[in-house]
Amino acid sequence: MFRDNVLMDNMSEMNDKDQRQYEHVLQSELDRGKSKQQAKEIAARTVNKQRREEGRTPEKTTEGTGNPNSRLEDRTVHELRNRAAELNISGRSDMNKEKRIQAIRDRN
Repeated sequence: MFRDNVLMDNMSEMNDKDQRQYEHVLQSELDRGKSKQQAKEIAARTVNKQRREEGRTPEKTTEGTGNPNSRLEDRTVHELRNRAAELNISGRSDMNKEKRIQAIRDRN
């Protein structure tokens, strides 16, 4: 299951810790009632984010908006910027993290 996930970056560099983390997050999301595809996506994004933070993957930033199940405070500035762009929040580039979070909450 882990090996066929196309969302995983640089699969040749995956280690046992990544495998265990992926399987744990996958099972947790399935237990929460997510579909198999949604659970795979969340698990892959979680592992990829961890690998980026540890500098084990060439992509240092993400084009995504973060895990939709995570708190806004736990998302990166890049993820919040992308979410604000999706919501067409004006002035987002001049906002700090806290103001961006508040603007996203106000829009939702």
